[in-house]
Order: sequence, then C-alpha cells, then structure tokens
Amino acid sequence: MGWSTRQLAELAGTSLRTIRHYHDVGLLAEPDRRANGYKSYGVDHLVRVMRVRRLSDLGFSLARIAEMGEADAYPENDLMALDAELARTIERLQRVRTELALVLRKAPPTDLPPEMALAADEHAMSEADRGLMVVWSRVLGPDAIRPFSVALRDYAPEAVDEEFDALGAEADEETRADVATRLTARVRDLRKARPALDDPWRQAPEGGARAADTLRTAIRDLYNPAQRDVLARVAHALATEDHAEPEASGPL
Repeated sequence: MGWSTRQLAELAGTSLRTIRHYHDVGLLAEPDRRANGYKSYGVDHLVRVMRVRRLSDLGFSLARIAEMGEADAYPENDLMALDAELARTIERLQRVRTELALVLRKAPPTDLPPEMALAADEHAMSEADRGLMVVWSRVLGPDAIRPFSVALRDYAPEAVDEEFDALGAEADEETRADVATRLTARVRDLRKARPALDDPWRQAPEGGARAADTLRTAIRDLYNPAQRDVLARVAHALATEDHAEPEASGPL
C-alpha cells in the first residue's frame, strides 16, 4: 500500500496544496489509485517532489523545472546562469545593506553611491567638495569608485585643505601660489599612497576626455576664481611632473 496525498506532503515537508499544484502544472505524474479511488503514491513520487523543491529552492521557476524533465543530472548551463544571477542579486543586496547602514546612522541625504556616501560621511566636507564628489561618482566606473571610496574613507584633512576651502575669490597672488604649492605636495603624496587613483580616467565608461570635460564644468560651477586658479596650478604642476623627461646622469 502506498502513501496518501497527505502522507506524501508530510514526508516531503510541504503542503497538500503544493502537491496538487505540482500535478496541475505537470511537475508530478498522477499515481495509481487504490480500489477505493484514493491516490497511492510511491517512492518515485517522493523523490520527484524533493527534486522539484530542491530546484525551486535554488531559484529555478516551476516552468523551467518542467522543461528540464525528470533527468537526474542538473543542467550545467542553467546552473551557471543561475549562479551569475545570484551573484548580481548578492551585489545588489550588499549595496542595499550599505545604504541602510547610511540611513541608520542618520547621515544627511546624498546623491552619492552608498560606498562613497559612507566614506564622505566620515568628514565635514564643504558643499562644493560634496558636489564634486557627486559628479565624480557619475563619470567614473565602478572599478575607479571603489579605490576612490577607500581613499576618501581614510582621508585625513590637513591645514591646506581648510585653507583652500576658505580661500576667498579675491585672494592675492602670494596666497594662491602658497596654497597651490602645498596642495600640489598634498595631492602628490595621496597619489603615491593610492596608486589606483593615479589614472582614473581610463576607467571612465564614457571615456577619459568626456569625464575630464564634465569635471571641468563642475569645477567652474562649484569653486570661486581663486580656488579654480589654485586647482589649475596644481593640475599643471602634476602634469609637468608626469611628463618630465628623466635627467641625464652625469659622469661617475
């Protein structure tokens, strides 16, 4: 004597409704019936129900499970596709958790990606700097945003950073030159400590030229003339260093 529908459901750890649904969608063959008309399930039915549940738990739809039939081997292509989908889901959920951590910390609203927002939240950034971070986040690819976020998290403001933020539009030449010189050294040290930040443009999805042009537009909008002059001097000094020819060695 086989099992009743209720007994099969109990053995499989599921419900009568699920067993009936498997019949309705063609996932479970109808069993023989007893003399009294009641269904009589066997081991093969239990095995099938457990297989369907296993595949369903892995993430396959019932329709896809029905297409697979009753073969014992799992389809490798389907498993690889499912694994890739799960990887994307995990990444999305990790971003959501990061976002929730930001909300739970009652951080101010931000248009930054979560990882950058959490890093920026560690510092009292000026409104202009925060705006520039938003633009950075839109022009750089994810491979550049990650090291940038790490560098931002570990960033320790120095006096020259505060002086730059406080630089008035009418700052004189001497003041601008002094801030530019010290800020150049500051950026140079940061680049040495974070080699991954040395050439972020090559990772920009829309191309380095477009990213640089977008940032130039943002800088014009966010900073006053004296600050823009300082940033231009810093960029020129670093570019000159990057393209400088090695000095010829003298005679020993």
